[in-house]
Amino acid sequence: MTSTAVHTRTTVSHRALAAGTEVSIKRDPASTPDRLTEADAAWPARLRRIVRAALKYWRRADLAETVELLTTELLTNALRHGTGPDVGYRLSLRDDQLLIEVRDGSPAVPELRHATPYDENGRGLFIVDAMADAWGVSPDGTTTWCSLSLRKGPDDPMQPTAATAPVLREYRRIGLPAEPIAIRRVRTAAPTALLFLGWHGDQHAAVEVLTCLVDNALAYGVEGDTSGEPITVRLAVTERSELIIDVEDPNPKFPHFADAQDAEAGTGLWMAQSRRRAEVSWFLRPDGQGKTVRAVMTPGEVEP
Repeated sequence: MTSTAVHTRTTVSHRALAAGTEVSIKRDPASTPDRLTEADAAWPARLRRIVRAALKYWRRADLAETVELLTTELLTNALRHGTGPDVGYRLSLRDDQLLIEVRDGSPAVPELRHATPYDENGRGLFIVDAMADAWGVSPDGTTTWCSLSLRKGPDDPMQPTAATAPVLREYRRIGLPAEPIAIRRVRTAAPTALLFLGWHGDQHAAVEVLTCLVDNALAYGVEGDTSGEPITVRLAVTERSELIIDVEDPNPKFPHFADAQDAEAGTGLWMAQSRRRAEVSWFLRPDGQGKTVRAVMTPGEVEP
């Protein structure tokens, strides 16, 4: 990498890893800072596809454009200026942050260059500096990283899986205590709500999905300062006969969303998505003081 001045805002903290993807790229030794070979030049586009798929899987497709751009800039810089035989890339979710790390094997610290309007290159770290919430360099100089906050939630919180048609009918909100008894209460109240809504899908499956979401709220939504605050359930039917199941909890964070989706077979949000074929997403409340986990079900046949 280009050397001299050190620019680092913070040192990356090793928080609990929630989910991640890692790629090792073998550099073409024929690449130079002024010219990448065809083999190396193809890697940013390949990595953007990997990043896009990972973010979609983690239900943070709203970050794709920003993360793809940051990935392209850091990877291109590493391919141009790195000295090691390979370049390592890691994208990971750590608590309330999304972290991008690129290792290039060079101890020389990257420098913010002041590119002129006529320069074709040299703006990479300025883009990183402008778009990332924080960025820096590892103590040995071989890894450049940047991070984005996940607490902000998607710019469009209804995308991608929470998008629905206009609501046709809505049942009154159901308040539940943040205690295990909430499971029994919601299973008792759900059949009446579904009867009122006149939804023609698999009502047994809908009750199971609702139970999963309430159980998820008890596990991930009421902790620390938010313990004791109520959970709220909203049920509605759209003009396309979709059933919307919203469960609101007072915790604006969901650092373990991937874990909740990938829990042991038959438990957690995995069951709602895989066995009951519900589309599950989450988004912040408008006031930022909590979140909503949403499941959308269609009236088609659902296997038991």
